[in-house]
Amino acid sequence: MTYASRLIINHSKKLKHVSTLLRRDHAVAVRCYSNCTQPSLTGRQDIFKARLNYSTVEIISKCSAGNVSMPSGISTMSTKLSSTMAGPKLFKEFISSQMRSVRGFSSSSDLPPHQEIGMPSLSPTMTEGNIARWLKKEGDKVAPGEVLCEVETDKATVEMECMEEGFLAKIVKEEGAKEIQVGEVIAITVEEEEDIQKFKDYTPSSDAGPAAPEEKPAPSPPKEEKVEKPTTAPEAKSSKPSSAPSEDRIFASPLARKLAEDNSVPLSSIKGTGPEGRIVKADVEDFLASGGKETTAKPSKRTDSKVPDLDYVDIPHTQIRKVTASRLAFSKQTIPHYYLTVDTCVDKMMGLRSQLNLYQETSGGKRISVNDLVIKAAALALRKVPQCNSSWTDEYIRQFKNVNINVAVQTENGLYVPVVKDADKKGLSTIGEEVRFLAQKAKENSLKPEDYEGGTFTVSNLGGPFGIKQFCAVINPPQAAILAIGSAEKRVVPGTGPDQYNVASYMSVTLSCDHRVIDGAIGAEWLKAFKGYIETPESMLL
Repeated sequence: MTYASRLIINHSKKLKHVSTLLRRDHAVAVRCYSNCTQPSLTGRQDIFKARLNYSTVEIISKCSAGNVSMPSGISTMSTKLSSTMAGPKLFKEFISSQMRSVRGFSSSSDLPPHQEIGMPSLSPTMTEGNIARWLKKEGDKVAPGEVLCEVETDKATVEMECMEEGFLAKIVKEEGAKEIQVGEVIAITVEEEEDIQKFKDYTPSSDAGPAAPEEKPAPSPPKEEKVEKPTTAPEAKSSKPSSAPSEDRIFASPLARKLAEDNSVPLSSIKGTGPEGRIVKADVEDFLASGGKETTAKPSKRTDSKVPDLDYVDIPHTQIRKVTASRLAFSKQTIPHYYLTVDTCVDKMMGLRSQLNLYQETSGGKRISVNDLVIKAAALALRKVPQCNSSWTDEYIRQFKNVNINVAVQTENGLYVPVVKDADKKGLSTIGEEVRFLAQKAKENSLKPEDYEGGTFTVSNLGGPFGIKQFCAVINPPQAAILAIGSAEKRVVPGTGPDQYNVASYMSVTLSCDHRVIDGAIGAEWLKAFKGYIETPESMLL
């Protein structure tokens, strides 16, 4: 009891700076105990309790090692913890493993208090990130809210802010480091400036920690040698007779054998495509259809001509390129696409746009683009046909009440889809301002998660900027549809009289639909509503 009391008193002296501890952001505690079984800490009192609870575990381990009596409360806690173990040795290993897993402020005698800053999760789908740029250097003083570095996530480049006051002692992951897992240490901060030099050659514990436990299975090889000797001999004996017939025997179905025999075709000249190389009827038919030539293309690759070396450059994948590739591949492989195309007359829409732009110029506003009108028409059509404003899940179809339109924006870094939220409730001028603002942020690679998350429908326009007449876009999961906008072109159309002809501008639009969510008739109904808004643009202003 005396020894335990002395330990508690000594530990309480270490908490004389508890006011400083309470000022730390709760995110520090979350990082410190991310590998523990304790719940996430959300308040200052929880941080203090967690520190005291962890100290109690240390005391229990020391007292249990020395067989020292403890107070009833502590002894009860020791009994509950040790009951889950197979003995005192495993209990000590459990305590030491928990101490090794803690990341945060160190009280080691050789190193001053410090904090290991890990790669944060800056988006719901982020599993790894790249360091785009460090805004702070080693030795710089940092304060809460100041930007430490720019992190390239799976969707955008996001600023990472410092959580508390201190000094940047060491940058573990240099500028340009790629594929850093979430939680992996990227920097070290200290409280005092004179402690910076002590971390010059510091290696994070997370890098060296996992290597030690893996060396424990080393003593097992002697046992494996004894087991291998008797087992290898019968395997060698049984493998010799089985390997000989497999080289000479040709496996073929009875029907394939009969067909080959009737046509005097040796089975050895036919390559089988059935299970385990088995020759089936279709292989024989293909051989006969090819005029008796062998179906394999391997011999044709052998040539004496020298192929000239190609000059090329390997461009590393960016995070946005990786995400775009994986999401679109997932979309085409799992979503049953079908496409509906309709031509819309845009003469009235272009006339209304000219009138509105004339008013905007006189009032000092920004011009309204065709894309702004298309977004507004698509949003109103979604409100009219809400089945297209949905997404598929394994249990149900989720139909959204908000109409949030993603707009595809091409940049040098890749394809971004910022979102215009509640587009059905906004005016054309507001939609145009938001699209220009978000497109500029996309080109500057400074979009935040709230700028591109939460979309329910996507619009992709390759007609206006590139003159593409018509194309089919790939659905952006988990959405159920995407609208592809082509360019407007003048066409000769029949007039009112028998020999009269008029010239009108038509724009082709293609709706890509997820057939699990949107039936063909529903997709056609949506296109009909969209075409109505485009050809009668005054109805969008009502």
